[in-house]
Amino acid sequence: MTRRTVVTGLGPVTPIGIGRDAFWKAVAAGVDGSDEVRRFDTSMYKVHRACEVKDLVPPRLSGDPGPASILAAAATQLAIEDAGLEAPPGEAGLVIGTTGGEIPVLEEMHRTRHASGDDEGARGSFSKYPCHRIATTVANHFGLRGPNLVVPTACAAGNYAISIARDWIESGRVDLAFAGGADPLSIVSFTGFGRMFAMSPDRCRPFDKNRKGILPGEGAGILVLESLESARTRGARIYAEVIGYGLSCDAYHPTMPHPEGIGVQMAMGRALRDAGLEPQDVDYLCAHGTGTQANDRIEASAIQAFFSEHTSALPVSSLKSMIGHTMGAASAIEAIACVLAIHTGIVPPTINYETPDPECALDVVPNRARNMRVDVALNNAYAFGGNNSSVVFSRVRA
Repeated sequence: MTRRTVVTGLGPVTPIGIGRDAFWKAVAAGVDGSDEVRRFDTSMYKVHRACEVKDLVPPRLSGDPGPASILAAAATQLAIEDAGLEAPPGEAGLVIGTTGGEIPVLEEMHRTRHASGDDEGARGSFSKYPCHRIATTVANHFGLRGPNLVVPTACAAGNYAISIARDWIESGRVDLAFAGGADPLSIVSFTGFGRMFAMSPDRCRPFDKNRKGILPGEGAGILVLESLESARTRGARIYAEVIGYGLSCDAYHPTMPHPEGIGVQMAMGRALRDAGLEPQDVDYLCAHGTGTQANDRIEASAIQAFFSEHTSALPVSSLKSMIGHTMGAASAIEAIACVLAIHTGIVPPTINYETPDPECALDVVPNRARNMRVDVALNNAYAFGGNNSSVVFSRVRA
């Protein structure tokens, strides 16, 4: 018999709040986490706003950790505490998604290289910060000896991490795993999105007719996933169950989704089939919702095609209107929102929504959170290269 996977701990580190309670209070209130960038000079750019994590007390990690490792470790500590674990079991697994890894460290090395002309020293330092260092740093800090993995599937990576951890648990490889994503704000991503003219100069307005693009963000989200048997044996609080996931790669274009949303629909279909559900069984959909013209239009069209007549009864919202696009952390933080929507009966709003777009005819939960019972939540996330992912959460079934 296949083992069941439940969520017993939540660790959000976000621009609108750190820790479960602060994060969810801000989500329910529709707090905008954007502000003028403090991390680096933006005078050479047309956009000067982003969503940065504030007031984080970094954990004391050994070595010389980069900012992604710090965010991931902080989120893991919060998840451990929220799960009621005095100490994480040593055999626990760890899988972390990311887009850029420790890019800010490499940016600093690049600046040092140009200032000093020390090419050899810069190359030596570069080799100390491979992408997998994020997970190894976290594992070493908490004494985790189980399977350890970094998933670099960009902005869908958090969902991929959760899907992998579920496989580990259901196959019996581990009883408990930490899964999620982490990405710090970086000059590379800020510059890249700027050169694609994909950034909004002021606010992120997903699905609004006058949307102008993303706002870059940063953060981390870690979930404690556990076998149902393990959770019940230790008397853990169970937030929700992970009942299905679906992945696809349409590889239509390096940065653009398929214009008909084929890969998006494939991911949703596979997730619901895995969960044994039909489209009308979904009570809430947490959208990728970046705020760009093309992405939101295509995602909305795919949702309409997939859910058909159920679309009008399906609340859809985008957390990116509040926390910006946190890259590899995005779908992990959004997964936490799905779990809390089930647990609390509060559906997050899409803030900054002013003008409906006929091409995005969805119930976007405009500007104010909605109180309603949520039994099944679907979390969607997409990435460059056509990487599409959907994860299904539900109340714990009998």
